[in-house]
Formats: sequence, C-alpha cells, structure tokens
Amino acid sequence: MSNRRILSIWFPRLGAERLIRRDPALEAQPLAVIRDAGQTQIVASLSPLASDAGLHVGQPVRDAHAMCGGLVTRLQNPHAEGAFLDVLHRWAGKFSPWVARDAPDALLLDLTGCAHLFGGEAALLEQVEVDCTDLGLTIRCGIADTLGAAWALARYSARDATAHRSGDAIDQEARATRSRAAKRRHWERGGAAPATLPRSEQTGNIAPVGKAHSALGPLPVAALRLDPEVTQQLARLGLRRISDLAGQPRAALARRFGKGLVLRLDQAFGATPEPVTPARAPDHFATRLTLPDPIGLEEDMVAALDKLIPPLCETLRRKARGARTLRLEAWRSDGGMQWLNVSLARATHDPDRIQPLLRMKLPEIEAGFGIDMLRLEALLHEPLHMRSHAGHLDAARNNSAIGDATAMEDLLARLGARIGMENITRRHPGASHLPEKSSITLAAAWSEPARDWPLPATPRPLLIWRPEMVNAPATRTPPTTFRWRGRHLTTHYATGPERIAPEWWLDDPDWRTGLRDYWQIVTTQGDHLWLYFAHGAALSEGWFCHGSFA
Repeated sequence: MSNRRILSIWFPRLGAERLIRRDPALEAQPLAVIRDAGQTQIVASLSPLASDAGLHVGQPVRDAHAMCGGLVTRLQNPHAEGAFLDVLHRWAGKFSPWVARDAPDALLLDLTGCAHLFGGEAALLEQVEVDCTDLGLTIRCGIADTLGAAWALARYSARDATAHRSGDAIDQEARATRSRAAKRRHWERGGAAPATLPRSEQTGNIAPVGKAHSALGPLPVAALRLDPEVTQQLARLGLRRISDLAGQPRAALARRFGKGLVLRLDQAFGATPEPVTPARAPDHFATRLTLPDPIGLEEDMVAALDKLIPPLCETLRRKARGARTLRLEAWRSDGGMQWLNVSLARATHDPDRIQPLLRMKLPEIEAGFGIDMLRLEALLHEPLHMRSHAGHLDAARNNSAIGDATAMEDLLARLGARIGMENITRRHPGASHLPEKSSITLAAAWSEPARDWPLPATPRPLLIWRPEMVNAPATRTPPTTFRWRGRHLTTHYATGPERIAPEWWLDDPDWRTGLRDYWQIVTTQGDHLWLYFAHGAALSEGWFCHGSFA
C-alpha cells in the first residue's frame, strides 16, 4: 500500500499578484494590499518590490508609508481573492483528484498514488513551480506524510529567514554571548516566527517518507499552527523549536497549554489522523470563439452565435444541467469589452430556446472598431431531471401540458429580455384567511403557475388597500349615509355580513380592532365598496373601508 503523501501549496502574495495580473503596470512599483483591522488598516499582502523595501504583512499602513514613500496601496477584496483561489483549485486538479482549499491563500493536495505519473515528487513539484511562474505567482510548497507537516514545510522551512524585529534585547546580554546571539535566528531568540519569506528562498521542500520528526524538528513552534499567545508563552520558557516540544512530557504540556498543543503535535507527526477534505470545484460552462478578422455586422454576430451556442448546450446536456442566466462577452479590437446578460424562465440546454433571446439583445452591443473575440458563459445553471416514461394517453396529455408550459416560459423569457425578468410577477394563494394576506406576489420566472386556488366564502374586491376610516354612526347595521375620502355617500343597498376574526397568534396593528363584519355597500353615486364594522378590542369600534369592487 502506498504511503500517504500531502502537498501544501502556499501563495504568500496572492492578493498583490492578483492585482498585478489585472494591471501589469503595478509590477513596476511597490504594491501593498491593505485591510481594515478595527480602527486601523494593516498590510495584508505585498508585492516583491514592497517586500524588498523592508515592509511586512501585518504592518500598519502608516508605518509602511513612512518606510516606503512610493508605496501604492489597494483595498483587499476577499471575494475576488476567493474566486481567484477557486480558479487555482481547478488548475491543481491536474496533479491530483483530491484537492482542498486551505483558506485564504493555500491549497492542499493528496498525492497518494499520483506522483509517479509526473516522474516522482521532485518532478511534480518542479512542474507546479513552472506553472505558477508562468501564471506570475509566488509559491511555497511542502510535501510530507501528514497535512500538518506539509503545511509547516511550506511556510517555515526556509533558511536564514530575516524578520522585521529581533524580539531580543541583545544590548542587555553579556559581551561574551553577544556575538553568538547575533548568529542565531530571530525566532530562536524569542522573536516571532517569520510570516513571509525572501524571494531568494527555496520554493519547495520534500520530507522523506517516515521522516516527519527529523524534518519538523528544526522548525519554530509556530509551524504547528498554534495560537500566537501559546507561541509566545512557549518562547518565554525556552521552547522555541518543535524538537524542544517533542521531548517534553505530554501531560505537563496539556496541563499548562491545553489539549490543542498536544493535538497539533500528534497531527503533525501522524499520531492523530487529519484528512484532506476536498471541495469539488464548481462546474464552469463557457465557450469562446476567436475570430480571424474583426466583425461588426449583426449578421456576423448571429453566425458567431450559431457556432457558440451548440457546444455550450452539449456540455450542459452531458452534465445534466440547464442554463438559467447567460452572459455574452464581446471583446473589441481596441481592448475594450462589452457584455450582456439574458435570463430564462426555466433552465434549459436547448439551443433553439437560447438563440432567439441572445439575438434580441445583439443591437445593444457597440462593435466600435470591430469585435475579434466572443465568449458565452452560463452564469447560473441548474440540474435538469429526466422525465419518467408514461403510457400513450398520459404521454399525450403530458406533451400537451409541456408544450403549453414551454410556450409560456418562452414568452416570459422574451418579455424578461425586454423589461427585466424581475419585473414579471404572478399571484399565488397565501396561507392566511385575512383578506390582505390571502395572496402573495412571486417572481414569474422562479415560481410555478398557481393551481387549485381556494375560493373565499364571499367574493373579494378587485382592489384592496389599507383600512381607511369612515365617518358614520357606530352602529352594527350598515349606515344609510356616510363620509369617506371627503365625499358624502348614500347607501343604495348592502349585502352581508361576513365575519372575519384576526390571527390571535400574530400582533398585526391593523387588526387590533378585533372582530370585523364585512359588508358590500352599493351607493347611489355608483360606488361598490367593501366596508366593515370593527367590534373593538385594543382600539375603539367603528366603520372602515377596505376595498372596492370596481
């Protein structure tokens, strides 16, 4: 059986190098990505030039500007960095099918049984470094038997790592020991372990099989993924290396520093299992068409769509997915890009239903000096379930119903392309006996047509509004005359009553008047109103108008 081998890939400059990839001009000047930390801002990521200027991660921005006058700063975007790490997650799948994110700036790969496909671990690590160099990314890698050991080797195995502070009062030492103290590493003298590594450091470290103890022994205790407070306490006691901890009584360590320290030791040495939990990379569906010459006519765009849509739909069909929202990107020859989105009422992978919607939106694209590349991407997609088989009679009925539903969905999609899918709604019955809550409004594209709508005991008005006070005598029989909205009205005839009780389990301010007796009032002036008499509970009794039938 193959020994378990874990690869940790750390991107120490992920935030800064992501911005440099988007704007290459930033590479020529020191760049720092900053983030908010309480009432101040600190450095979250640095470019190589910024590191060469003596800056470090975690440094306050004001100190960074004082040390480097030409520093360029950009605010951190965690969501964009997470999306970039997802892209790298898909790239890492070429080396192992078992890939997990080690947020926020690292990946973990289980290489068990995979390294020989690339000529061994050293050759695989070299290929990883070549790929990342081509992508413009700085990496630190470590391969070991356990996840904790690989994590430690990727971050703390560099030699002669310098730091921004010594953490040691050398001036107070005796002259006989001062020269020897200067030769020790800063974290051996009680200082913080290095958080970033110089550019000249080695990028990959491989621990031999079964040699986790010897590989981790010279590393600082911070390589065990301990809390900074625990690391400082260990340093005060002179326990600065992992080898210093390995020889200590476990019971005393657990009693003094908690079980977390012993657990991290066991995980690093393989005594306690720590599996790599892979997160499957999300499905990504897109097609691209690079044109030999720029185009600008609508007919040429339609012809290009005929080449873009079928491959995308075929990929969706193989994955049993259907596109709900698509984006068409038009890249112009002058370097600009214009895009448009179309949404469907129901997810589909049928080209005949997608092509008309995109064709409707083509006039919105400005070709400029010409379009030399088109890209079509399914932004939102959903699973499509296979239909069950049915008999001849049921199949005929289902086909008729499916045809009607498809025609309605296509109509909704065309209207949505014109006015926006969110502006098309439909009414559904609500789970309440109160008139104003008897129906709800839902988006038509994300809801089914309402069926089996329950009918009320009496007809409901066409318009319902919030109850308005009516000036009339506080009697339980309909008034002969009343005043409403500044008008004097006379009752011609009245129909009712219908008694409706409030929802006692909810506190609705409009229903604090208690029981209601609803009447249909037809006035001599031609109004057909829906009035009710409130019997009074928390509020006084009286007449109110709740709606109109015409």
